[in-house]
This record gives sequence, C-alpha cells and structure tokens, in this order.
Amino acid sequence: MFAAAPKNLSFYTCLLMLAACPSSGGETTASTGDATATAASTTTTNGTTATSEGTDTTAPTTDAPTTSTTTGGMVREPFSLQVLDNAWISGMDGWNTQHQDVAFDLGEGPFSKVTLIVDLDTDCYPWEKWQDSPPPQGQYWPASCDAFDRTMGFISDPAADADSPPGFELLRSITPFGGPAHLEADITDYANAHPGGHMLRSYINSWPDGAGQVSGSAGGWHLSVRVEGEPGPAPREVLAAVSLFSGDVGVDGATTTVPFNLPEGVKKAELVYTVSGHGGATDNIGDCIGPAEEFCKRKHNISFDGALVTSFDAWRTDCSELCTVTTNDLGVGPDKFCAENPCGAIASVNAARANWCPGALVAPLRGPVTSALGAGPDHEFQFAIDGVVEGGTWTVSAALYAYGQ
Repeated sequence: MFAAAPKNLSFYTCLLMLAACPSSGGETTASTGDATATAASTTTTNGTTATSEGTDTTAPTTDAPTTSTTTGGMVREPFSLQVLDNAWISGMDGWNTQHQDVAFDLGEGPFSKVTLIVDLDTDCYPWEKWQDSPPPQGQYWPASCDAFDRTMGFISDPAADADSPPGFELLRSITPFGGPAHLEADITDYANAHPGGHMLRSYINSWPDGAGQVSGSAGGWHLSVRVEGEPGPAPREVLAAVSLFSGDVGVDGATTTVPFNLPEGVKKAELVYTVSGHGGATDNIGDCIGPAEEFCKRKHNISFDGALVTSFDAWRTDCSELCTVTTNDLGVGPDKFCAENPCGAIASVNAARANWCPGALVAPLRGPVTSALGAGPDHEFQFAIDGVVEGGTWTVSAALYAYGQ
C-alpha cells in the first residue's frame, strides 16, 4: 500500500503584509535515468546570520564524533560533513547565485544511518533585525530579506545536461515566508546504494524585488547543510537506488515514460514519488482555486510496465497548521503574523496548495511496486498528470529502491 503525501495558495493577487504574495517553482532541468529519499521532520528555528558567497566545489569539512564501529577489522568513525556553512543564496544573478554545487564523500559503506540536515536563516526575521538593517528609503523590506516562500531542493549528482541521467533528489522543501527553518531527511538507503563521493546541489529559487515593495531589493537566504553518518550494518539490503526522473514538467511533459533496469535478486521494490505544483498561469482550467498549477488539484497516475499502480490527488489542505498567530508591537513588521511564516499574509499561509505548504517538507508518496514489475531486468516507469495547463509546472522526482529482502 502506498503511503500518501499529506492531504492538504500563495495567492498571486493577495497581500503579503503590505504588498503581493509569493511565486515559486523548481529550477532543475528535466532529465531521465538514476532520484529521491524520504524526508523527515520540519521545525522552525531562529538563527544567527553570516555571509558566504560563490560556488564551492571543494570537499566539505569532516568532524568525527568519538564513538566508532569496527567492520572487517577496520575502525570506522561516525562522521559529520559540513557541505555548506551559512552560504548566501539569492537571485541577484539568476541561477548562478540561486544554487551551489559542493563535493562530499560518504566514504565506504555500509551505514546504519545517514541523515541530511538543513538549517535555513533569513535577514527578514526576527523583527529586531530590522533595527540594525532597516528597509531602504521608500522600500518595505530590508534589502537582504527574501519575504516569499521559495522552492528549495537538494540533489545528489545533478544532471550535467538534458541527455545525462537525472540527479537523485534527497530532500525538497518550500521555504517559510521569510522565516528560518530546520529540516532533516533520512538518506540511509541512498547512501548504502551509493557510497563514496558525490556532488550535492543545494538550490533556492530566490528572486529580489529591485523596488523593495514585495520583497527585499537584494533578498536572499543563509543556508547551512551537513551530512551525518553512522557506519555499521545496513538496516536493509539495498541492491539499487535508481533515479527515474528529476525536473520540471509542463503541459508538454505531463505524461512521461522512462525505461530503467534492475539487478538480479530483487525481492522488493519501492517507489518514492515527490511532486509539487507551481506557476502563475491564469488559464486555471479544472479543479483550481487560483493560478495554475500552484492552486490546482491534479490527479497523478503512476504506472510500471504498462500497469497502473496508483492514482492520487496532489493536494494539501493542512497548511493552517503552519500558522501560530502572533502579535508584534515593535513598530516594524506586521502587527499580526504566523510565527512559522512571519512575512506571509495569514490567509495565504493557511490556503490549500498543490501538494505543498510554505515552510514544510514536500512529503513524497512512497509504496511497494514489486508486483507491478514484469520479469527480467528491463522495465518502464510512467507518470501522467491530468489537466496541466500552459504556463504551469510540476516539479517531479521519482526513484525506485530495490531490496534483496
């Protein structure tokens, strides 16, 4: 049985405090071929700020805790890899500054547990930060504040071009409206299938507002990423972790078919399918409450080897759980706001969306597909999204985990 993504707008016509509400969407390049691990809990935190600019392709630092595991006569220490340390991510130079690619090395497996940990900080909040960095004259936001909710993702070994195998999505989230966040994803099965060295792409689809009316004129985010691992016996025998798809699709890619192969000895196979709808298309045909595809309930149909495995509506209605109404009497910022999404209009934070909520992980659909796979190593995966309109997009990743027991 599939574990469904949670049930559940940033309205492009509503107010974000004193101005308009958010836009968001993926920036990854669609491709087919090796994609996702299940994400864990989400909490918001307040952090300190620092700035680190540019793309760093060097290996991250490693801190080894004191306990160790002995495997094959070798002592293997738990490790912590700091991939990004308060890196500055913004849209000031488009894609060049919206992402950073950094090499990291898991070392030899097996691993009893590996976790991807993300900490996001902002110059928007808490409001006391405005006292040191107030909005420029005639603007509503501190210059370095990105007040919107943005798509944020972490992809191991991203595709070099459209003809390359897709990267493996380890975590996807939507940033809070101008707020900090702490996120974690269990990537143990991925690590056991793919030990050793990788490149991690960390991206946030941040964009500045030069006028400073709806967001900061040079807005961005402070992003820290680390990988923590514990060598030891693998919880499951992972024969393969195959990325099937990772990228954005519109009306032309709403039905996509991907061939793939599996090794011998597979006893169980599980699909992880992660989707979130984005865009501001006004031709919002179908079951929509606002611009497509962000506010459209679309049915996703998943098939293996020509057989339909499952269909589900990619829709969340529980976004109001990310709004603890809080009052503010500092004289800067809104008088009333959501503590988890401080820069968002309360009505926008609470609105239903296309399988995501501001400030939350995009939870994948996960379930067994063993019985749907035909005999032999050659197989075919297909997803089809009903009713996608021109100008709207769905950010999609799909991966298959093959187990020997």
